[in-house]
Formats: sequence, C-alpha cells, structure tokens
Amino acid sequence: MARSIAYAVSNRLPLVATAFLCLVAVQLIAASCTPEPAPYAARATIQR
Repeated sequence: MARSIAYAVSNRLPLVATAFLCLVAVQLIAASCTPEPAPYAARATIQR
C-alpha cells in the first residue's frame, strides 16, 4: 500500500511543481508591469 501511494505521489509531483512555478512566474510578471498613468486632459472639469 505504501508503494502505491508513493508511486502516485511521485507521478503527480512534477505536474504540481510545474503548475506552481508557472503561477509564480505569472505573478512576478504581473507585479513588474506598472499601469500607465491617466493623462490630465482626460479628466473632466467641474463647472459651477
């Protein structure tokens, strides 16, 4: 029984590790991108 559990875990471990590394890479890429600031001309003026 222990062998079958170890075999199942060892088969799935590379897939889980790859998915985890992809998620980390996406987070790092998303964190490095800064949004462009809104131009001042796009702001609406309030007239009273």
